[in-house]
Amino acid sequence: MEMEKSYNPQKFENQLYNEWVQSGVFTAKVDKKKEPFTIVIPPPNITGQLHMGHALNNTIQDVIVRFKRMQGFSTLWLPGTDHASIATEVKIVEKMKEEGIKKEDIGRDGFLERAWAWKKQYGGRIVEQLKRLGSSCDWTREAFTMDERCSKAVKNVFVKLYNKGLIYKGARIINWCPCCKTALSDAEVEYEEQPSHLWNIRYPLVDGSGEIIVATTRPETLFGDTAVAVNPKDDRYKDMIGKMLKLPLTDREIPIISDEYVEMDFGSGCVKITPAHDPNDFEVGLRHNLEVIRVMNDDGSLNEKTGKYNGLSREAARDVVCKDLSDQGYMVSIEDYNHNVGQCYRCHSTVEPIVSKQWFVKMEPLAKPAIKAVREKKTEFIPARFTKVYYNWMENIKDWCISRQLWWGHRIPAYYCQDCGEMMVEETAPCKCSKCGSTNIKQDEDVLDTWFSSALWPFSTLGYPDKTEDLKYFYPNSLLVTAYDIIFFWVARMIFSGIEHMGEVPFPEVLIHGIVRDKYGKKMSKSAGNGIDPLEIIDKYGADSLRYSLTQGIAPGGDTRYIDEKTESASNFMNKIWNASRFVLMNAEGIKPSKMGEFRLNDSDKWILSKLNTTIKEVTKNINKYEIGLASAKLYDFVWSDFCDWYIELSKTTLYGEDKEAKANTVAVLLYVLENILKLMHPFTPFITEEIYKYLPTTKGSIVISAWPEANKKYAFAKERKEFEKVMDLIKTIRNMKAERNVAPSKKVAIYLMNSTLKAKNVAFIQKLAGVNEVTFIQDKSALDKNMVSMFGSYGEVIVPLGELVDLQAEKARLQAELKVVESEIKRSQGMLSNPGFVAKAPKPLIEKEENKLRDYLDKKEKLVAQIESM
Repeated sequence: MEMEKSYNPQKFENQLYNEWVQSGVFTAKVDKKKEPFTIVIPPPNITGQLHMGHALNNTIQDVIVRFKRMQGFSTLWLPGTDHASIATEVKIVEKMKEEGIKKEDIGRDGFLERAWAWKKQYGGRIVEQLKRLGSSCDWTREAFTMDERCSKAVKNVFVKLYNKGLIYKGARIINWCPCCKTALSDAEVEYEEQPSHLWNIRYPLVDGSGEIIVATTRPETLFGDTAVAVNPKDDRYKDMIGKMLKLPLTDREIPIISDEYVEMDFGSGCVKITPAHDPNDFEVGLRHNLEVIRVMNDDGSLNEKTGKYNGLSREAARDVVCKDLSDQGYMVSIEDYNHNVGQCYRCHSTVEPIVSKQWFVKMEPLAKPAIKAVREKKTEFIPARFTKVYYNWMENIKDWCISRQLWWGHRIPAYYCQDCGEMMVEETAPCKCSKCGSTNIKQDEDVLDTWFSSALWPFSTLGYPDKTEDLKYFYPNSLLVTAYDIIFFWVARMIFSGIEHMGEVPFPEVLIHGIVRDKYGKKMSKSAGNGIDPLEIIDKYGADSLRYSLTQGIAPGGDTRYIDEKTESASNFMNKIWNASRFVLMNAEGIKPSKMGEFRLNDSDKWILSKLNTTIKEVTKNINKYEIGLASAKLYDFVWSDFCDWYIELSKTTLYGEDKEAKANTVAVLLYVLENILKLMHPFTPFITEEIYKYLPTTKGSIVISAWPEANKKYAFAKERKEFEKVMDLIKTIRNMKAERNVAPSKKVAIYLMNSTLKAKNVAFIQKLAGVNEVTFIQDKSALDKNMVSMFGSYGEVIVPLGELVDLQAEKARLQAELKVVESEIKRSQGMLSNPGFVAKAPKPLIEKEENKLRDYLDKKEKLVAQIESM
């Protein structure tokens, strides 16, 4: 069986992946004799398609997973997908809209039937794409956040937290998306600075003794005002506290209250308090027992409590309200004002803070032990600077709104008796009311926030709440690899969930990577039109080239840029490996390799084995420290430069010679180094390494489960390596002498080595790689012809007769012709610079440029004259 002549990844990548899956090399086993290594995949949404961010994240994970597997760990990389409540429901609703159907037309059961059918049709798409990338996941354990196992965990956790008083239902101010028509957690709101206005509105005192000016960015919500607040330390308003104000455009009266929340130096120092539509106002309202008046519908329009404005959208209402305030003399002034506006992370509509009855998780008791765990380094962020992001989020966390007004998702396990109103929170749906015995029971309509189930991912996927063998062996996980943009969405929630439900952190380390930007440094997105489909790159270059290009130059926490030239360069590297491997295998044909350790190594063998030893040590150290970019760079240098450009060329001195024993020895070293290269490269480029590995006469089985290389003390050869690098330096010196005189590298020359300590046995390497036909060792150069060229290198002075390098007469004629051109340029330049008109009128940079040219020409003339005279 012979390797294909050309590297063609499309011919073997899919086939190899199927072989890996069928053979079970990715399937983790509970083996008490081995140390486990576990990573759970950040579950991509079932709505998603593979993008460059996924490609980077999964390449990094796969490099680490394949490395650990080869090191002998019982390695589990657990894959799965997320049901993504909002994103999936939006997709299905859009599809139904095309058919002219609404959710309400088919009811909850009909909608869920469609949703599961959609998941079946599209949900596996990203999984197949991850396989194309080469992800070595254990597909026998593939999970889905709404599968039976994960759903059981979700219900168990909800009921446990409810029974502990950590989940409650209450009316609180929440983030509401009028477009998606659902509540959002704080983490699902993105803030963007937008230009707006500050409207200064007159609120008259009922007793006619004066007025208060209130500044607001939301004039359309004044119908929900239940007070105006001033700071108790503000002397301007001390005598007004307790008085009543007339609420503009209404027949209501509201009090003036004092609260330290008010900033005296902002605007007039008076703040309208609208408890139903502002989180800070809600807290003020609680302190002062104010009425909560909601004036908006779920779709963002004004409701019946706003009188004639009922039914207007919030934007339209703002215009009409402001006009009426002006017409009735309440509008004092309008100022330009920029402020942060919350937007839904899914649809980017402006989020509306409203009071609503929702389900919440009480966060303070859960956040405290999670903060402590990171402070005590039970979980560490890599790089450490991301710990600040975690602390900032956790130390300022509010209760987590977990209910969503959707149909797709984990339905909240709360049940209401329709006869007596009793609420029951249970894992299994009750048959009858626990209070009155009625069977007229209805389940809560809301579903849980997607991140509620994602927070349980490190243990729900292993069988929790059941004490499975997987859970006992593979929890806690060993590492989490994720992008920095979901530290608070997901990472923080997994940490407090692991501590609460499993009694320990879910992972000791969190490796944070950046995002993939385009070549100009801009964030990739569909809307920006700069997104690149990884599958198209894989089709063009192969998965290994894409993977290797993504690892180049990356560092933990740093963003990277996708540049097509990098992938092209990586593809050239794959070709280099392919061709080098073919060379080794072709020269190994018909030769029984010597056994490593049982023959005398030559100096070039010792050099490459020493370099290999160093590379093994450094790459192992780098991957253990998650320095994937550094490991990738070191492998590139060793394989391309040391092995291909140097050792393969050095090996030809024996391979093309007559000594059969020397050939067998060289073949043994070539095969040994190549096998180790393939193993070192395998985590980065799994397909090409497996494909070549199976052709090696020294290997058996799959490279996936082969042993990771270890540095061999016998091959340290530090002294010999340093000495042989002098031989290489000599070769480079001779090559440079030729290059400087435009002499073809293949042209054979005779050389003299003055007082050199070069070993005679290494002369063959000089002759082969430097294009030398004769080497003469001398102690004195006085007898040599004066037409010599010499350079100094590690082995002393290298002397080459000029006639060996060039035809002396032809070279002299060439130099004289070049001198003539240079003299002409000197004359031209001197003429310009001696011209008063040019010097007076030309810009200073142009004059300086011409002066520099003249200096260069004069220098060049001096060198040319010296060269001609020496001939």
